Amino acid sequence: MEEKDMALGDGPARAADSAGTAAAFARLYETIRRLRGPGGCPWDIEQTPESMRGDLVEEVYEAVEAINDRDPGHVAEELGDVMLNATMIAYMHEQAGQFSVADALDGVSDKLIRRHPHVFGETAGFAGPGSAARTDTAEKVLAQWDVIKRGVEGRAAESVLDEVPRGMPTLERAAKLQKKAAKSGFDWSSLDDVWPKVDEELAELREAVRDGDRAAIEGEVGDLLFAIVNVSRHLKVDPGLALARTNVKFTERFRHVERSMRKAGIPMDKDHLREMDLFWDEAKRNEGAR
Repeated sequence: MEEKDMALGDGPARAADSAGTAAAFARLYETIRRLRGPGGCPWDIEQTPESMRGDLVEEVYEAVEAINDRDPGHVAEELGDVMLNATMIAYMHEQAGQFSVADALDGVSDKLIRRHPHVFGETAGFAGPGSAARTDTAEKVLAQWDVIKRGVEGRAAESVLDEVPRGMPTLERAAKLQKKAAKSGFDWSSLDDVWPKVDEELAELREAVRDGDRAAIEGEVGDLLFAIVNVSRHLKVDPGLALARTNVKFTERFRHVERSMRKAGIPMDKDHLREMDLFWDEAKRNEGAR
């Protein structure tokens, strides 16, 4: 471990840090082996990769929430939970003799080194003279990443859209599909070209609502959302994170409305929408004052 670290890195300090990290991961691995082994925890032993899919996704969302809150202690805790779930699922495959946890870790390390020849030098027949010049910006690095992925690794698919996981949340998947298509040149020239599309989809939705066609309404709502995702992409805004931020904002404002209505002894119903609107505006003003 130390020889490999020294070859790739920054001397004794980095090697010592890597040793501590390796020891911590080894402890996690051994803990999972104990939980899944003879005399371990009945619940953990009963789990399968399929039964833990939901837990993995949930932990990722909790980690994202902690990152959004900018709470390092909470981030560390939630990322630990993500690593626990990922490692346990990998260990289940190891127990089944399909691949080992080490295979998964070595595989991703090999991939990182192979796809960063401008950092690690010639690997897997790629790089060579001039690679550093070709990757002096983040955009060029991403372009090289795709070249290696498709050319060197042979990861070409029938469609570039096949590379987007079908299990992604729909909003994030829409953004990823658009990015993949845009890399192939299928994109609006500028944000100014996107706005008319949003207006067009909104008009079509209104028409579907007037016609009362439920299937058409659903389709037009989807088209409108897809157009809004296009706007966010051209503005370099992650639509999922943007919506998550608005969800938090709505939650805080609505809770203020609930507290204020209870304090005023006013019931929460449509007959008192005016009062709720006043407290909503108050919540917005309070945000500006913070």
